[in-house]
Amino acid sequence: MWSVTDMPDLTGRVAVVTGASAGIGFATAKALGERGAQVVLAVRDPARGAEAAARIAGSTAIVRLDLAALESVRAAAAEITDRHPRIDLLVNNAAAWSARRAETRDGFELQLGVNHLGHFAFTGLVLGRMLSAPGSRVVTVSSVSHRGGRLDLADLPMRADYRHGAAYARSKLANLLFAFELHRRLRAAGASTASLAAHPGGAWTGLFRGANPRLLVNTVGRLVTQSAARGAWAILRAATDPTAKGGEYYGPRGIGELKGSPKLVRATAAAQDETAARQLWVESERLTGVTFP
Repeated sequence: MWSVTDMPDLTGRVAVVTGASAGIGFATAKALGERGAQVVLAVRDPARGAEAAARIAGSTAIVRLDLAALESVRAAAAEITDRHPRIDLLVNNAAAWSARRAETRDGFELQLGVNHLGHFAFTGLVLGRMLSAPGSRVVTVSSVSHRGGRLDLADLPMRADYRHGAAYARSKLANLLFAFELHRRLRAAGASTASLAAHPGGAWTGLFRGANPRLLVNTVGRLVTQSAARGAWAILRAATDPTAKGGEYYGPRGIGELKGSPKLVRATAAAQDETAARQLWVESERLTGVTFP
């Protein structure tokens, strides 16, 4: 069974991790740094990013990235591509969860705007630096909750019937549709860059601060969740395992894919719908104004 001890040496590689100041993102960045990667922490709060960087071995850099604002996405991508002529790994990890309906600065429903549209734009803006790096990878982090996701392109704002669980599941379904469509487009272009997806299982992190922690952590949570460090294993395997291939999806091997060492897992039929993926791609380009090289 795969574990972080199976990660190869990453000396000389540049890895960008979004949402790297805490939780799964921090655990991912820390493990990559311990293997010698130069890690760029793309974070909303640079002060928290600096605190995280101080706990990561090796070379780190901090870039402010607010995925809820396309202006910030463009500025962060420009700063990273100016500093780094090549990027070997991009981990699209940051996520938003909101019990109440909210919008990004650009007017998108918050969870879809941050979790999918922000990452879509950011990936498109830095991808040029990845295409020139042999063996580079984009890893997009989804969730087991994608299984309940339903994507209605005619109702992306979700103004009439907002339900936070449905909105989050929809955003995680969008993550997989994006990851798989990016894989198909990279393959069609003959690029060496690979697009993979992963999910952390039932890792309990600060993402769900609005939920009832006493109920979830003290009862069900202890049975179905694992630490952020263990939750990062599936992401790290997708990012570094030499045998992993574009289009693959990794998650924990335990019951319900909630805990355990990472293995190849299967996404729902909705996540593998190529027509829906193409339609989402076109709409994402229109909404963000970002097209891919």
